[in-house]
Amino acid sequence: MGEFEGRVALVTGTTGIGLATAKRLASGGAAIVACGIDKKANAEMQAMFDAAQLPAAVLHVDVSVPDAVEDAVAQAARRFGGLDIIVNAAAVHPYGTVLDTSFETWNRTMAVNIGSIYLTAHFGIPEMVKRGGGAIVNVSSVQGFASQQNVAAYATTKGAIHALTRAMALDHARAGVRVNSVSPGSVRTPILANAVRVSDGPDADIEAAFRRFGEAHPIGRIGEPEELAELIAFLCSDRAGFCTGADYKADGGLTAAIGVR
Repeated sequence: MGEFEGRVALVTGTTGIGLATAKRLASGGAAIVACGIDKKANAEMQAMFDAAQLPAAVLHVDVSVPDAVEDAVAQAARRFGGLDIIVNAAAVHPYGTVLDTSFETWNRTMAVNIGSIYLTAHFGIPEMVKRGGGAIVNVSSVQGFASQQNVAAYATTKGAIHALTRAMALDHARAGVRVNSVSPGSVRTPILANAVRVSDGPDADIEAAFRRFGEAHPIGRIGEPEELAELIAFLCSDRAGFCTGADYKADGGLTAAIGVR
């Protein structure tokens, strides 16, 4: 029997870390409800689960919309019997300073990156409590600790995730709900590939740029989504039963270093 047998997980984001995490939890026996806005990615994920005959529903959901998130939680409870795990991996990553970031872009970034975590918790925690508790993992970033230039909105949301994680952990600990965050460094995801296109142009050599990014990490490479999924799975599991209210870095040593040599 897998470590997540009989458990139901809601995962936001159907590419990158969200996809890898959904696969990892499913491999441990969890039923999956995945929420994403990318229709192509959603269809590919559903086909993958169907081919493996794994219990999963991949839903087209804008995770910044309250009714849509409420419906996704309700579908998890209705189709699979409840909710035990929430992994918040959905994100948008606009570029700009506070001067050239539009108010619309600012609000959209807040709504997706931090608002969606509020929404999945708002609607999901009552379902978790019915089953005696659960685990929530929020995907933040090292940019919640130290920022690059030209990412004002994104970095703000990642710092906010750390604060919200702590608040939720304190508020719901006695109900048996554990809440933690993970802060990746550079990871091989569509968001990182888009960062290359923004900085180097649409025809940039993505793999060459990934190698360049990797050189900035003491470990000498960027991370893989599956590596983050393993950390997230641990935090969702009973093995992490005494872990709540904390952030766990998976950054290849990036934030352990200083820029001066």
